[in-house]
Amino acid sequence: MKKQVRSLFVSLLFVSPVAAAPRAEAAPPQENKRQRSDEKYRERLAKQVRHQLVMLPWYSVFDNLAFRIDRDKVTLLGQVTRPVLKSDAETAVKRIEGVASVKNDIEVLPLSPMDDQLRRAVFRAIYGEPGMQRYANQPIPAIHIIVKNGNVALEGVVDGEMDRNLANLRANQVPNVFSVKNNLVVAANSKKHT
Repeated sequence: MKKQVRSLFVSLLFVSPVAAAPRAEAAPPQENKRQRSDEKYRERLAKQVRHQLVMLPWYSVFDNLAFRIDRDKVTLLGQVTRPVLKSDAETAVKRIEGVASVKNDIEVLPLSPMDDQLRRAVFRAIYGEPGMQRYANQPIPAIHIIVKNGNVALEGVVDGEMDRNLANLRANQVPNVFSVKNNLVVAANSKKHT
């Protein structure tokens, strides 16, 4: 009887580490859990920041607001036509729970009647094109037109490469535009750039 108990005990000792080993490997390390938690936190924070920026009352097709998140610090980027939009963006993001600090690197574009005329002309050229009108049927159109000293930058997301090229072509055809920088991103590639 003692021999049977002893052999059972010895066999359990040999089997236990083998049975326990797969369980230890299957359980993710604490660091992976922390990384996933941090990733979810950053995604949630990015979604909240994006929502606050899009909801600003003076935000238009002629403004470009972007941001970068580093843990609990948010850096605001982009260009705006009105100084009030720069300060409103900072105020809105500071109110988000979990944001420790906000660095406001938004550029206020210079006042220029010529640039204002170019903004309207480029808007008509792009959104007046029958294939591009669907982008205008949103509260904030998908293609943002940034004009600074006669130079145009196109920002935003489009459905395909053809739309990206068409917007660029239409903007280049506007008289008095010095240059066009096409920063439009194709929707399939937009997750890489966000």
